[in-house]
Amino acid sequence: LRAGRVGSRDNFFALGGHSLLATQVVSRVRMALGVELPLQKLFETPSVAGLAHAVEAARRDQEGWSLPPLVRVPRGDSFPLSFSQERMWFLNQLDPGTSAYNLSRAIRLRGRLDLTVLDRCLTELIRRHETLRTCFAVVDGRPVQVIQPPAPARVEVVDLSPLPAALREAESRRRATEETSRPFDLSRDLLIRATLLRLTGEENALLLTLHHVASDGWSMAILFQEIAALYQAFAAGEGSPLPELPVQYADFSTWQRRALSGEALEAELAYWRGKLAGNPPPLLIPADRRRSAVQSFQVGVASVLLPAGLAAELRALSRRQSASLYMTLLAAWKALLARVTGEDDVLLGAPIANRNRAEVEGLIGFFLNTLILRTDLSGDPGFGELLGRVRETCLGAFAHQDLPLEQVLQSSHAERDARRSSPFQVMFLLQNFPVREIEVPGLNLSVLESDEQIENLGTAIFEAGLTLVEQEDGILASITYNALLFDEATILTLLDRYQRLLAGAAADPSRPIGDLELMSPEERRELMAWSGEAGPAPAQPVHRLFEQRAERAPEAVAVVAGDRRLTYAELNRAANRLAHHLRDLGVGPETVAGIAVERSPEMVISLLAVLKTGGAYVPLDPTYPVERLSYILRDSAATVL
Repeated sequence: LRAGRVGSRDNFFALGGHSLLATQVVSRVRMALGVELPLQKLFETPSVAGLAHAVEAARRDQEGWSLPPLVRVPRGDSFPLSFSQERMWFLNQLDPGTSAYNLSRAIRLRGRLDLTVLDRCLTELIRRHETLRTCFAVVDGRPVQVIQPPAPARVEVVDLSPLPAALREAESRRRATEETSRPFDLSRDLLIRATLLRLTGEENALLLTLHHVASDGWSMAILFQEIAALYQAFAAGEGSPLPELPVQYADFSTWQRRALSGEALEAELAYWRGKLAGNPPPLLIPADRRRSAVQSFQVGVASVLLPAGLAAELRALSRRQSASLYMTLLAAWKALLARVTGEDDVLLGAPIANRNRAEVEGLIGFFLNTLILRTDLSGDPGFGELLGRVRETCLGAFAHQDLPLEQVLQSSHAERDARRSSPFQVMFLLQNFPVREIEVPGLNLSVLESDEQIENLGTAIFEAGLTLVEQEDGILASITYNALLFDEATILTLLDRYQRLLAGAAADPSRPIGDLELMSPEERRELMAWSGEAGPAPAQPVHRLFEQRAERAPEAVAVVAGDRRLTYAELNRAANRLAHHLRDLGVGPETVAGIAVERSPEMVISLLAVLKTGGAYVPLDPTYPVERLSYILRDSAATVL
């Protein structure tokens, strides 16, 4: 309910006489949100959306403040931008020619297509949704929305049917990539483009491209459904079957600016400041190449299908743990990140639909928000215990999702790396809004999924983002990553480990997350082989290999000892300092240094420092008798201890 993922139509309760069910619902609401909801409210609520509003009202009353109603405002020359739009507009000003914020869909049309009807559908869509004909101007130094009047629209047609089949497929892909990469001019362009690729007489592909400032993933699903409904009606000579929208996006942006102020704003800010308290360190996956001083991106995507059997086990586990599938998949992602980074404080970003008001459910617009999900994984908890922690993290964030991330970051006093625009560089997204085939008389419409679409779901401007898509044959897990930092093989290994961790958690949720198996049998056999017969010596000495690793991934954790952690950069700096000191003492080639240090980061520093001087080390166990230690020092002719 709090995630806004339920509709307002045809979702009616039948609670009359079912007092046990009603009591359970009230109990769950109290447990999840800490809200006291009178039992009578359930019997007065005819729909799921109505219950969501009742819960929202109860929470606001309990916290001592309430939001104003979302209503249509008088039309003027301009409207304020929403907080999310404002950030997107500023990003576009920094790089006006970018296509990074384009959202694209390809719709396959099989059957006899009436282009005149398709043009009429596009015209009606643009008339119906003001945000598609909104431009952005600057008035008194501030960006504003300017809504253009409706006008006839046409779908651009590119006829590829004369080409041979092999060339036609390649050309259609090239055209699709070219269209997706073409930037928008936010000061004058319509924020939707439609191009029809004619492939054969009975098969076409409709390319739809929108700018993120006017759309999000939920909007793209609305777009598909409305095109299908309009085409069916117009082809039959009927009028639009779609009811007029109660509000438009400009009404929402005006409401948001007014609603998130005063006590309401302070209450939300207080919650998120608490979540960012203590300046949490950035969670950085060990990279294959060094991070540069200025962030730059080259998007890559790698995918794996989690089989249907595993998906069913995870859903069953979620039900047993009173959690959602979203929470279970997120808990596993956090557990994996903790394992590969060595961090217990796991903070990441999670895009959310943010449509928790029935008035905006059917609007095309940029409502997407990003929540900060921070969870403590200390103590090596069992997966079931971790899932409980993640559930509390999610419920708290969902209950405070109204405040845009932009506002959270502006008000936070946490120190951040100047190279990064947010406190997280890892994302998580579960995509489960419906994408399906639709049959209309004489025509079949289906959405073509592709890696390029996954790139544009809000994860492409971060170092790594896990996107999960529920399908009939399982769950498609894709990681969108910065190819300037990571190799595809590294990401595929990460996906394989994620699947293994999920399988282990489903089999035994009581098992500590640190004990869940990550390696494949092949990797395990290879590790055992390394432990046995020696292979060929590396081409470079070990300290040189270490320095190369420190160059590629300086922020990665290199040594863990209890509560202490050293990154590769910190370890390398400490070893270099000690190496210089040892050289001053005469340690170098053909000399020996004794190392008598207990197992600790200092021991690793000492080993590397001696190797960096070109000398050799002799390990001395501090628990040995003094006579034994003295003999080793004399026999090895160590010059320094």
